[in-house]
Amino acid sequence: MPPVEPPASRWRLDLASAEPGEDLVGIGADLEPGTLLAAYRAGLFPMGTGRGGRPPVGWWSPDPRGVLPLDGLRTPRSLRKVVPRFEIRVDTAFAEVVRGCAAPNREGRWITPEVERAYGRLHRLGWAHSVECWQDGELAGGLYGVAVGGLFAGESMFHRVRDASKVALVALVGLLREGGEPTRRLLDVQWSTEHLARLGVVEVPRAEYLRRLRSALELPLPPAFG
Repeated sequence: MPPVEPPASRWRLDLASAEPGEDLVGIGADLEPGTLLAAYRAGLFPMGTGRGGRPPVGWWSPDPRGVLPLDGLRTPRSLRKVVPRFEIRVDTAFAEVVRGCAAPNREGRWITPEVERAYGRLHRLGWAHSVECWQDGELAGGLYGVAVGGLFAGESMFHRVRDASKVALVALVGLLREGGEPTRRLLDVQWSTEHLARLGVVEVPRAEYLRRLRSALELPLPPAFG
């Protein structure tokens, strides 16, 4: 089934007043499904500005932005060797993946119970998805994010077994490529890190990201998320 469009947000979310190089561009609003979708379509995403991701909610648009070109994924030989050890599933354990990403002992944890509930609502409407790595019948790791047209906005990933989150990312790239037009599809990872850069993530200026976003939103969802 196609995703269900929720009621429109009562908030205006845009980047009209964002300054170059400014990452945090707004504070407030809510985490209703319509607000979240309006934000992603405008190039924004939410993250609490308090300790551990607590309120107030901040609306972020990093400049530069981390993206992973679908033809730029780097898979070292060591990673390619472990891929067959995992079974890939989609949307069979969304809540468990989010809980794994929100584990209290994780450094830099920012996913609060309010965020878990908000993305759970998006998942039930068909917009938020998990890509999971299973091993011996147990969830070994995975990632979750939001799919809108040709955009996949990655939110977080976790692993309980070494390399499971990386394998989930490799699987996600494959799923997105199945939708066709891979050069127009946009895999957003928010910020680049040294770890993600080794896998092929690059940084693009906000203006370039928004240009790519407009193009990506015109595309249909890939089959795995449609």
